[in-house]
Amino acid sequence: MTVPDLVQLPFDTDDGFGSRARIGLIVLESDQTIEAEARMLNLPAVSFYHSRVPNSLEVTSETLTDMEQWLPAAAALLPRDFGFDAIGYGCTSAAALIGADRVAAAIRSEHPGVACTNPITAAVAALGSLDAHRVAVVTPYTAEVTEPIARSLADAGLSLTALGSFVESNDLTVGRISPESVAAGVRTMARSADCDAVFVSCTSLRLLASVEDLESEVGVPVLSSNMALFWHVLRLAGVADRIDGLGRIFTRRLAAG
Repeated sequence: MTVPDLVQLPFDTDDGFGSRARIGLIVLESDQTIEAEARMLNLPAVSFYHSRVPNSLEVTSETLTDMEQWLPAAAALLPRDFGFDAIGYGCTSAAALIGADRVAAAIRSEHPGVACTNPITAAVAALGSLDAHRVAVVTPYTAEVTEPIARSLADAGLSLTALGSFVESNDLTVGRISPESVAAGVRTMARSADCDAVFVSCTSLRLLASVEDLESEVGVPVLSSNMALFWHVLRLAGVADRIDGLGRIFTRRLAAG
């Protein structure tokens, strides 16, 4: 076999994917939902890049806090040379237990100066943008894991008017809870108490595809962990686009401060 001489070809470069914003997401090893829902945003020249962090399928306070040790390594798998505009950590319950400051410190150990968020911080910011103060909450968690979520929201100044859970501790099962079941849970919580919004806590629960109709039905904004996280990292990255059809939150800007 004769190999032809190698011809060096000229080339130009451009900004590549994510020329408007490059956003990193640290996703749980067992999460089946967040990446699929991120693709539904379909924003031009905005790219999401994912890293996975080890986690236990059994969701307990201990297994969630254990994740903190793996966060720097997971953040390091998002290449610093990409120049991320914002990075989000995709676990609501672990963020509540570990604490937003410690999560941000773990991420910034590999990405100094990059804006960071998590679903709890993002939800508080999003609910503020929606002018929602009385919140009904839906979770999949056991009481042990639900309580820190409720406490974090209350500590941020929100009034919790109703709290319901599927009481499921296995994350694979949580990711397969049907959107119809999630919607039914939202209806139950919205009707059981006077509220300004319903927050669906957990990045594994599926809501984004059905949220527009559900908001019209219950008459208040409905917000999931994924919706809050996507909205917050986009706004932190300077992407202020209005996205219709995916819930009221994507029509709102980030409030000052």
